[in-house]
Amino acid sequence: MLKVAKFGGSSVANAQQFKKVASIVAADSDRRYIVVSASGKRFTTDNKITDLLLLVNAHISYHVDCTVLLQTIKERYIELARELKLTYPIAQKFDEFAMHIKDVSPEYVVSRGEWFTAQLMAEFLNKPFVDASDVIRFHHDGSLNQEATAQLLQQLVVEKGSFVLPGFYGATSDGKIKLFERGGGDITGAIVARALEVDVYENWTDVSGFLAADPRIVNDPRIIHRITFDEMRELSYMGASVLQEEAIFPVREANIPIQIKNTNDPEALGTMIRETAEERESEHLITGVAGRKNFTAVHIQKAHMSTEIGFIRRALSVFERYHVSVEHVPTGVDSFGVVVNGADVVDTIYSIVNDLQKELVPDSIHIVEHLALISIVGRNMSRRAGTSGRIFGVLGEAGVNIRMITQSSQEISIILGVNNEDFNTAIGVIYNRFVKSEMVGTISQ
Repeated sequence: MLKVAKFGGSSVANAQQFKKVASIVAADSDRRYIVVSASGKRFTTDNKITDLLLLVNAHISYHVDCTVLLQTIKERYIELARELKLTYPIAQKFDEFAMHIKDVSPEYVVSRGEWFTAQLMAEFLNKPFVDASDVIRFHHDGSLNQEATAQLLQQLVVEKGSFVLPGFYGATSDGKIKLFERGGGDITGAIVARALEVDVYENWTDVSGFLAADPRIVNDPRIIHRITFDEMRELSYMGASVLQEEAIFPVREANIPIQIKNTNDPEALGTMIRETAEERESEHLITGVAGRKNFTAVHIQKAHMSTEIGFIRRALSVFERYHVSVEHVPTGVDSFGVVVNGADVVDTIYSIVNDLQKELVPDSIHIVEHLALISIVGRNMSRRAGTSGRIFGVLGEAGVNIRMITQSSQEISIILGVNNEDFNTAIGVIYNRFVKSEMVGTISQ
């Protein structure tokens, strides 16, 4: 069973974490392909190497001397190499990088966090180092060249077998460094997993998997041990994520499961993400609950709206004109709402309403601000009659006013709109009633 093991910044933050990674890799010979992020925070007030390199770029762009900042980064790598007794000439290589730092692209500068970390990890694991710029190939328009990347990675396996690869970046065919979006190390791992057709993509981080609720709201929420890609997408969209969302697509298309594991607790089960999950009687009705605050809803009402062709389309085009992304569009017979991120319309909401008035001539437009959206996700909900009613009932008992209701077409999530001030209460009530206390098959009818 071949595996790609990707280790995030917290997993490679210091010498102690490097040793944990080595133990994890040594414990399973199937972990042949290792992808690493740049070293992350060693303690709460510390800085991630990537953040420091971004700051270096800022110094350069404003013509501010960055010598002290570069020295800070260099000393951190020197300390890491010294504690691990590595022979890689990190001081010399870093000085060479710093000497030409104004002659290279900002993306090249930021990519060196992964590059240096992977160099040290390769020696520590006694595996070949492979530069991501040699195998992760981009088109000139910035999109991934999947075919070329797969060919290069497959040839690499023939030549080297196992290897250590820095995540987060690749290169165009002419050698220009190109970064993925932040958190792109997860994407690199997924790309490698797909190209090499491995059996499992392991993503090692500092938590033991997806949590069923936000631990800042719910005390000691349970870990979701099995979740589908669709459920994960629903929860991740609302902020409950330990994985870069774009990382699921390469492996999902190839039907490769992702396993989230904890570098600091490798024996923990973690979370397995698959296309489908096995049905078990002990599974929870609700897989997880997540949400975000500070949305704005624009409610539009007009008699006989349903018979006016293109009415909703014209409304949405107004939001598009102001470059506002629409989150949800709950509808009724003669009314509908447009829910957007409040921050996206803070300066334009009255201009938008004015345009809606002119172009739609509605009977009324009503704005609701400070709205929180809560996504209740569970693959079992569609098979249990009365789920929505029970959810609304317990929220009503808790005094939570539901301002909006919508459901995904796949019937795996129910999205509720509540006032910001009711957000924590609603999350807690739903978790305690449907996740913590009840299992499918034991829920009272």
